[in-house]
Amino acid sequence: MDKQVTQKGLDAYWMPYTSNRQFKADPRMIVGAKGAYYIDDKGREIFDGLSGLWTCGMGHNHPEIAQAVGEQLRELDYAPAFQYGHPKAFELAERLTELTPQGLDKVFYVNSGSEATDTATKIARAYWRVNGQPTKTRIIGRAKGYHGASWGGISFGGIGGNRKLWGQAMEADHLPHTWQAQQAFSRGMPEQGAELADELLELVALHDASNIAAVIVEPMSGSAGVIVPPKGYLKRLREICTQHNILLIFDEVITGFGRTGNYFAAQTFDVVPDMICSAKQITNGCVPMGAVMVKNDIYQAYMDNAGAAHNIELPHGYTYSGHPVACAAALATLDLLEKNQYIAQVAELSGHFERAIHSLKGANHLLDIRNFGFAAGLSIAHRDGDAAIRPFEIAQRLWQQGFYVRYGGDTLQLGLPFCSQTHEIDRLVDAMGEAINSVS
Repeated sequence: MDKQVTQKGLDAYWMPYTSNRQFKADPRMIVGAKGAYYIDDKGREIFDGLSGLWTCGMGHNHPEIAQAVGEQLRELDYAPAFQYGHPKAFELAERLTELTPQGLDKVFYVNSGSEATDTATKIARAYWRVNGQPTKTRIIGRAKGYHGASWGGISFGGIGGNRKLWGQAMEADHLPHTWQAQQAFSRGMPEQGAELADELLELVALHDASNIAAVIVEPMSGSAGVIVPPKGYLKRLREICTQHNILLIFDEVITGFGRTGNYFAAQTFDVVPDMICSAKQITNGCVPMGAVMVKNDIYQAYMDNAGAAHNIELPHGYTYSGHPVACAAALATLDLLEKNQYIAQVAELSGHFERAIHSLKGANHLLDIRNFGFAAGLSIAHRDGDAAIRPFEIAQRLWQQGFYVRYGGDTLQLGLPFCSQTHEIDRLVDAMGEAINSVS
């Protein structure tokens, strides 16, 4: 173990989303990174099979981003976002609106995916209030959906393990998820299942559209184990939301900025929501930041109903919204995404990745493989009533072999770096097959 980490230090840090007792008994320390690889405290190179936490798609430690961050720190380290501005916040907003689907041309800055989804749903509820429809407050999420760890995120999120410990949260309801056993081992988007969107009609009948503010979904679920939408499903959701005057929010914290082979999954699936939540990849993970992209008519409703020009139209924001250093990192990230054609590489190599990952079909305990773009999820059979034990054991064996993947519940998850090469994909998949077959 890194000698700089003392036992007192280990004891002091309460780690997030971590089995603290197990980790502190056998720490896995990362001390460096370059390109698609981490470096552990033993000097080993570890292939980063999840791009950090879906954050570092371009790989790690780009000197251009480091330079942009350093220059910004020397020029302006912090500026208040309330009632004052700095140039890079406006420059970045302009760049983002050039990349989003048509009409999503307003940008609100946050610092994380959790803050992005909270912000979008707050904007949605207040939008109806300023439009004279204050009863439209309910948020509709989806089972197995993940929208962060805030009170809002766990309310309209739909992962039971993130909800049960905390008790009552805010009002919300949930659509069923789209994973179906008969669609196991589908490649890309399942052929069947679009009709599941019609479950929204049942919730409209239950609550009445006059009480529903918004539907929030991940276009492709990530933390639930990469659940890919069936063909036509998202288009049908859009139709129903439009028909019943309900806002549609896409949580693209994982899919935004390249994961599906376009800047946004909304473009990949050809559906335009009313808001897009983003974070993670927006700065290639190097500085916390997020953004909510909003349709102009939503923004304009606030402007038109705020009274005197000096009144604050949206009483919401964060101390670090649009932080100068984060904006500099995001601008450098956008430059690199374009310069190095990383998103085009995702589109080009997605077919190879799909063929490689589906070659694991038939491995021990493997119940399903789901994939899209540079993301994949594998469902592993439970053992002795424990859903998590086999994925945990498989991930630990992979770490020992020099590969980092995510394990959660009964799934293994992959989110490849955009800079991955075919031989690296093949090595990772081969190692996964060996690890899966090796567990009891």
